[in-house]
Amino acid sequence: MKKIYSVLVENRSGVLCKVAGLFSRRCFNIDSLAVGETDDAAVSCMTIVSSGNERTIEQIEKQLNKKLDVIKVKTFDEAQSISRELMLVKVKYNKSTRREIMEICEVMRADIVDMSKNQMMIQVCDIPERTKLFISMLASISIVEVARTGTLALPKCAESDN
Repeated sequence: MKKIYSVLVENRSGVLCKVAGLFSRRCFNIDSLAVGETDDAAVSCMTIVSSGNERTIEQIEKQLNKKLDVIKVKTFDEAQSISRELMLVKVKYNKSTRREIMEICEVMRADIVDMSKNQMMIQVCDIPERTKLFISMLASISIVEVARTGTLALPKCAESDN
């Protein structure tokens, strides 16, 4: 079972270490972690994706809520949220592979953001499953380097959110 935790924390040094330490001490796995400021510079939002059985998922939420630097914890699953991941991929190309790469980019709604004589950098912003698919589609081409963010997610909009 996979769960997404949206954790509002005080934007201070050491908070990330404390949260990561909680996961480490209790042997909880972090599948993905992304941290950034919110609209308030004093507050950061950690988006943590973790998996485990029902008991583990409950324990993670309880332990996060006990931390002094944690302001609020929201949990939701993938079906209840909109999630995105940003990925930059640098590939080597030649005359025979250039067109294929461009076609893959078109199909996957990816953008070529930088290019040299024999390399190009591609940007993909999509759900985590499609970023993995994009890498597999480029597997036959020479991937030089990949950089990915963690998953970012927010609960879907509801009529009661007015």
